[in-house]
Amino acid sequence: MKAILYEAFSAPPKLVNLPDPVPEPHGVVIEVMATGVCRSDWHGWVGHDSDIVLPHVPGHELAGRIAAVGREVTRWKVGERVTVPFVGGCGHCPECHAGHQQVCDNQFQPGFTHWGSFAEYVSIHRADLNLVALPETIDFATAASLGCRFVTSFRAVIDQGRVSAGQWLAVHGCGGVGLSAIMIAVAAGAQVVAVDIADDKLKLARELGAVATINARDVADVAGAVREITGGGAHVSLDALGAVTTCVNSINCLRKRGRHIQVGLMAGTESFPPVPMGRVISHELEILGSHGMQAHRYGAMLAMIEAGRLKPELLVGRTISLEDSIAALMGMDRFEGVGVTVVTEF
Repeated sequence: MKAILYEAFSAPPKLVNLPDPVPEPHGVVIEVMATGVCRSDWHGWVGHDSDIVLPHVPGHELAGRIAAVGREVTRWKVGERVTVPFVGGCGHCPECHAGHQQVCDNQFQPGFTHWGSFAEYVSIHRADLNLVALPETIDFATAASLGCRFVTSFRAVIDQGRVSAGQWLAVHGCGGVGLSAIMIAVAAGAQVVAVDIADDKLKLARELGAVATINARDVADVAGAVREITGGGAHVSLDALGAVTTCVNSINCLRKRGRHIQVGLMAGTESFPPVPMGRVISHELEILGSHGMQAHRYGAMLAMIEAGRLKPELLVGRTISLEDSIAALMGMDRFEGVGVTVVTEF
């Protein structure tokens, strides 16, 4: 199969030919029809993820057709259209038994714990637990864009944030995660304030339903601006980027008893933000993480997509070839372009 491989962290990946994967007894092999290029892949490429063993094939946002099925798999057959959460559960640990596969004690992540979807084929473990059937009405590029950013945002807004109609949500960072969160929150009836440093991303945020936008390059006190717009602070705020500044601004912009949701990965020099704990205590704030979404929760999201309440296809910025993914991956830290980049040509 054709695949993108890197042999050292931060070294340019290469387009190579590799042996086709064989399914685990409990797994399947998926013919990849589309895969997203995500900032998490960039974090892995520069060496921020200890699960990665070199040489490595990245990629974790994927959709395709089942090409081979392991002998223990009972729910799936060759040819079916599927997608998969970027975090897979083992099915045996206490977290999996409680339905929390996104924090499984023995979790696997394609593109991190094993070779991923920047390839013509990818192996997925524990298929009966982790695969999601893809409706015919959702194309592969849109489905791939769901795989990390959109589903992470859905769980962050709906499950962790508990956003409800009439509440204010602040979104710090309008990349794929942030724009997804805006769309989902608006569908839930919330009012959204979007924060970014790029006018084109803020323009798309308004088109997706944000009622107010803040360019952080032009505003000295972002948290204060959010509190002023919302009449006292956001009920819920998301750091969708993963930086010290956005994390602290997200906490400081909350009203009393508000909820901060940390979605963006914090790595390298951004790993340890100075959390304003005095404000957390005095305002009785909640600080929550959000890490992917379980396969069994996809149904609620897919139903909203099929009903037209969510339109993730609007977030697909451009489609590229597998070879072009090399430059796209290496340039993720420049935050160029609007929306989600998806590989559709293999």
